[in-house]
Formats: sequence, C-alpha cells, structure tokens
Amino acid sequence: MMFRSLRHRNARLFFFGMLVSTIGTWMQMTAMSLLVYELTGSATNVGVSLLCQFLPMLLLGVWAGAVADRHDKRRIALLTQSLLAAQAALLGTLYLLDVLTLPIVYVLSVVLGVVAAFDNPARRGFVFELVEPSEITNALSLNTAVMTGSRIVGPALAAALKGPLGAGWLFLINAASFTAILWPLLAMDRTRLFPAARASRGGTPVRDAMRFITRDRRLLVVFVVFTVVAMFAFNYPVSLLKIAISRFDREALFGIMLAATGLGSMVGSLITAARSRITTWWFFGNGALLGASGIALSWAPNAWTAVVLAVPVGFGGAAFVSAQNAIMQQESPPDMRGRLLALGAVAFLGTTPIGAPTTGWIADHVSAEWSLAYGSIVTLVAVAIGFALRWRSTRAQVPTDHDQLPPMLVDYADGGGVVP
Repeated sequence: MMFRSLRHRNARLFFFGMLVSTIGTWMQMTAMSLLVYELTGSATNVGVSLLCQFLPMLLLGVWAGAVADRHDKRRIALLTQSLLAAQAALLGTLYLLDVLTLPIVYVLSVVLGVVAAFDNPARRGFVFELVEPSEITNALSLNTAVMTGSRIVGPALAAALKGPLGAGWLFLINAASFTAILWPLLAMDRTRLFPAARASRGGTPVRDAMRFITRDRRLLVVFVVFTVVAMFAFNYPVSLLKIAISRFDREALFGIMLAATGLGSMVGSLITAARSRITTWWFFGNGALLGASGIALSWAPNAWTAVVLAVPVGFGGAAFVSAQNAIMQQESPPDMRGRLLALGAVAFLGTTPIGAPTTGWIADHVSAEWSLAYGSIVTLVAVAIGFALRWRSTRAQVPTDHDQLPPMLVDYADGGGVVP
C-alpha cells in the first residue's frame, strides 16, 4: 500500500506537520532567490547565496549525522526547528524594517545552513522511529513525497503573494509555519515510537560510514552517481529563475515552474513509496528521465510548454533521490542510519556550493538555457557510466543458485531483464 505508514498516528501527525512547514520553507526559498536577483540582477549572486546556505552541510553534515545517531533525534529536531523559525522571523523583521542588505542575507543564509546541517539527519532519522522496521522504506518515500510535494504549493504561493505582500511577510509566514511541526513533535505518543539503537560514543563514526559504502561496489556506484548528478542537476533556484526572467520575461513563471516540478516530485515519490522493493534499475531509469526532460525544458518553445516539461523533471528527480535513500537504508544497520542519511544530504545539498555558483556563472555568461542543460547532460553521462558499471558487475557476480541472491538481484535472476 502506498500510504501504509500512515496507519500510525505519530506518522500522520508528523507528516502533516512537515507538509505545512515545508510549504512555508519553499515560500521563503523562492522569495529569497527573487530578492537576491532583484538586489543584484545577477544569477551568480543567487548561486552565492545558495553556497552560503549549503556550505555548512558540506562541512558539518556527516559529523552532524554522527551526533544524530548518538542522541535523541526528536529532541534535536525540536531544537533545530525552533532555531529555523527564529531565523525566518529575523529575516522577515529586518526586511520590513528596510535594513536587509545582501551581506546580511549571506550571513543569515550561513546561519540557516548550520542549523539545517544538524536538523536534516535528526529529522529524517526520526522518521524511522515512527513506524515498524518493515515499513521504513515506505515511510522514507512518503517523507520525500511530503518534502518535494510541498513545492507544488510553496513556490506557487510565493509567486502569487510576493507582489501584494512583499518578501518580508513571506518570511514571517514561514516562521509561523514551523508551529505545524513543533506541535506534533511535542504532542505525539512517545510510547508508540520505535526508537533505533544509538551509536556508541568514541570510535570513528564518520569513517565507519564511508567504509560501509566503499566496501560495497553496488552502493559505491549508486552513491557516486548520485553525488555527481546532485551537484549539477538540481540547481533550480538559479537555472529556472534565469529561464523565467531572461528567456520568457515573466518573474511569476519561476514559482509556477517550481510548482510544476513539485507536482512531478510528489508523484515520483509516491510511486516509489508504492514499490515493495527499490532496485538500482529504478534509480538509473529515473536519472535518465531527469536528464532527458531537463534538456527538453531548457529549450522549451514557450512558457506553458516549459511548465509541462517541468513535471517529468520533478518526477525523475524525486524518484531518483527516493531510490538512492531507499537503497542505502535497505542495506544499513540501525545505528548507522543517521550517518548514511547525512552522507546522502551532503551529496545532495552539500555539493550545492559547487553546483550553484557554477550554474549562476553559466546563466550570466553563457545562456539561461545552458544553465539547466549542462547539468542534464552531466546527468545522462553519469547515469550511463553507472548503469554500465552496474550491469558489468551484475553479469559477473549473479550466483547460479537463486536462493543465494541478495534481494536487489532477484529481478535480474527472474529473467525480467531488470538490472538491479
């Protein structure tokens, strides 16, 4: 069942709260990109603001995952979500007082990034404590559906409300939206949680997580391909903004295209959640969809065609991300989940300091079209290489005894032509 995790009351409370809160977060992210572009007229500066926001994830992400594995994830999430609300409130207040400048935006983006680096593994790791172990993959995909599906409403609201209200009130609305997740974290029944074993203190927790991935060729291929694609293909706050303004001369189209990618993301995440087993075939197939539809969107002949093409971009991207998360979590021991989630976040968000400024420079100095297309081409190349490596290793390693097969190789052995 696609929504089987929601039979747990705690999961229903949490996912509903996250949906409301992340709608506010996407409103702020969309308004922030538009604000920086209005202040500077430069897509490169939009990329720099994203660098400030996500550099802490690159520097602190895996260590923060080790912290989450050793402590109460619910309490960490309560603290980090409260701090994120305070950051949004300060941002909105400074804007309304007309004292918000570009350097202040950069500083507050760094603050946001530091808090988010600790919030990400704790909040996402807490998802596993909401459901029984057999439902973890479904819960993780539903979490991705909530996070990405909120992009349908958040950017669309930002596009509609920024004109009449201004960016400052959108920031304050986001601050208020955090009550939607703080209340469930306080109100849920802690006796019905399924707490994971905590990692022991000492040792080398970060290096242990890296060794866990590098010792498994299948996981290593998935992780490297995911990292390369995440670095260059998901910089939508830069590339779609530039396409909307430079190619179609419609600022509001930016929010509409983000909403369309959000629609595709929600569908892609839910379909992934409905699958009982996630194979690397699903991972590579959706990576190819992401790359191909991104190229088509780059040179869409008109605005509404661009909106339509944004849907498969979102579908492929969300299913690609959900598949990577599920594959990693299917293989991980409970006391390492926070660290592996953090590694995934470092790959997906922590690489933004490289990809976002690069995308901004291409948007300003090459063209708006190529700011999206270059990442799509990188995606297709990375997926093709990863698929070839996985195919070769599968052909060489499939056992003759069907009972010896690991779960992710069953499709291939059954003769379905599916590369796991």
